[in-house]
Amino acid sequence: MSRFPAYRPRRMRRTEALRRLVRETRLSAEQLIQPLFVVPGTNVERPVAAMPGVAQLSVDRTAEECRRLADRGVSAVILFGIPERKDSHGSSAIDPDGVVPRALAAIRRAAPGLLRVTDVCLCEYTDHGHCGILREGDVDNDPTLEVLAGEALAHARAGADLVAPSDMMDGRVGAIRRALDLAGFEHLPIMSYAAKFASGLYGPFREAAGSTPAFGDRRSYQMDPANADEALREVALDIEEGADVVMVKPASLYLDVIRRVKERFGWPVAAYQVSGEYAMVKAAAANGWIDEARVAEESLLAIRRAGADVIVTYFARELAGRLR
Repeated sequence: MSRFPAYRPRRMRRTEALRRLVRETRLSAEQLIQPLFVVPGTNVERPVAAMPGVAQLSVDRTAEECRRLADRGVSAVILFGIPERKDSHGSSAIDPDGVVPRALAAIRRAAPGLLRVTDVCLCEYTDHGHCGILREGDVDNDPTLEVLAGEALAHARAGADLVAPSDMMDGRVGAIRRALDLAGFEHLPIMSYAAKFASGLYGPFREAAGSTPAFGDRRSYQMDPANADEALREVALDIEEGADVVMVKPASLYLDVIRRVKERFGWPVAAYQVSGEYAMVKAAAANGWIDEARVAEESLLAIRRAGADVIVTYFARELAGRLR
């Protein structure tokens, strides 16, 4: 008799074909969303120093990039707009001729099959860099909701397929849902940044989006990294208000939250692998410490394994071909 049990796990690891046959977690390009940063002007491609491979793009260059992304198998992009003019109320966010509405039209012509997601927030549009209208140095929640709803409507009218409020104001999903429904966009889904934490991993994004706060930080409206039970309450509120997809942000340091959200609600769950997560992998790879493609793919597998159905990641462009 053998000294070993009849079941030997290594039997199914001997070849790549066997490993694929019993693989529990699948990762595909169709599950990834590529963030893009849209700026005014023509023929603009301005690299972001802290995020190798990422650049601010004018509308025409954004459309070209979307055509390439679609050809590589990426199925969705999320647009962040950097306006020509900023003010204290983020007025450019509701401009029907702003950079995001114009980019939506250009992408529809260049890559008609690509899913167009838009970030709905005011931090890129305000001169103070906070995510809403200020009163006595803090974001005033309820007046901000009206502007956010107007921004979502501007995106809907320009052809967005999905709007994604990221501001973390109380009640914003409900306000946006009501505004969309009243305007005849009851078919348009909402992907809410339901559990967005006040993380130290957002630095490179703020360079890319031009959204660094002029003073203070965002801890009065983004979540405390120590709180997971509160994240479930936030998700429950957004679902009650009409969110079709709920997001956890960041991803890698909050895999436990992703898992709990998926198990508790069974809702479509998105996770945002944020700029700091991307930059760390890029920096380590540039120093020769890790295999970039392998670690990038492994990091996305971990997010999927935790329960995310959709991943917003700056690696979508690079990994799409590999995943196909």
